[in-house]
Amino acid sequence: MQFDQLRLAEPLLRAVRGAGYSTATPIQVQAIPPVLDGYDLLGCAQTGTGKTAAFSLPILQILAAEVPPGRRPIRALIVTPTRELAAQIGDSLRTYGRHLPLRSAVIFGGVGQGPQVDALRRGIDILVATPGRLLDLIDQGHVRLGEAEILVLDEADRMLDMGFIRDIRRIIAELPAREQTLLFSATMPDEIRALAAGILDEPVEVAVTPQATTAETVEQWVYLVERADKQALLTHLLRDDALAKALIFTRTKHGADRVAKKLNRSSIEAMAIHGNKSQNARLRALDSFKRGRTRVLVASDIAARGLDIDEVTHVINFDLPNEPETYVHRIGRTGRAGASGIALSFCANEERTYLRDIERTVEQDLAVIADHPFHAGFEKLPRERPAPRPKPSRSSRRRRPRGRPGGGSRQSSGGGQR
Repeated sequence: MQFDQLRLAEPLLRAVRGAGYSTATPIQVQAIPPVLDGYDLLGCAQTGTGKTAAFSLPILQILAAEVPPGRRPIRALIVTPTRELAAQIGDSLRTYGRHLPLRSAVIFGGVGQGPQVDALRRGIDILVATPGRLLDLIDQGHVRLGEAEILVLDEADRMLDMGFIRDIRRIIAELPAREQTLLFSATMPDEIRALAAGILDEPVEVAVTPQATTAETVEQWVYLVERADKQALLTHLLRDDALAKALIFTRTKHGADRVAKKLNRSSIEAMAIHGNKSQNARLRALDSFKRGRTRVLVASDIAARGLDIDEVTHVINFDLPNEPETYVHRIGRTGRAGASGIALSFCANEERTYLRDIERTVEQDLAVIADHPFHAGFEKLPRERPAPRPKPSRSSRRRRPRGRPGGGSRQSSGGGQR
């Protein structure tokens, strides 16, 4: 479906076209109309499916329909687990809202709060925040959420994994009765379901990817290689210019640094990104990779769920993760929004059980590439053949718009009044 079929206002369509997009992704097709109509939303979607635009575009349209004069209170709050994802959402809001009279700001920890506080004092319509810094600034009196109308919780399961759920409940307690709440999560564990039940009012549910599955557009291959030969194999592969934009995952932060340093010594420019890097260093590395100035980015697992980068041609698992779900999230950095991608995994002898678990989870055998100088002499472990699982049904249930506080209902046709 084309974006101009989704009842988006002309300034948004102009910005979308300017960003090079014309066809909406499934999550955008399913989510944008009900959000425009004022429904709460529960979305099951992984990063890379286009979900940032799925909530950013309708929020921009709703807020632009009625811009208050004078002081700019925070009217929409977007909470996300990582600094990188917060910055990327901020970039998307600026890109899509470039022709609208709206202001947004991004706040996260790891950097000085001064510029963030200055932006808040000038007044903003949309705030993107990570939980820790948001609570800090609320406690200091710099953030006031008394007029917030819309709440978005993005990557809720990641926030659960990172121990932020208690912080999220504190943030929700600071908010007034909202007109609209949107919750997105790649998976739906019981605690996320319980959170959603407590904060969403008869939500429309949309799901675009079955849980714990890999993108159909990603080709997956495995190299059997001795651990000592992994670096040599990586250097060998990266000599091929076809690996135009490669994201490499290691299990540890020190491993990411070590791999990047050895690649640079081999005249392959690479940068590392992980939790021990300063926030400015992480943002510089990410920006350099996104803009194509650096061809190779090496990341630890801390970044596997937070990176949102277009046109990654290859994901390389230098180390296999010991949890198959992590593998799914890693390779989801390529083959995004309908594009094709390639995932290459290095499997040492001691990692064969991890490979077997991955193949069970993705329900396919990963083909072995033996035509390379470092092929090891061991074989993959066989995996049990599970019975096929039924595909989860997709729900696009819609309901009547609920009344706004004080009566009436929200209208969302083009750029009309809410």
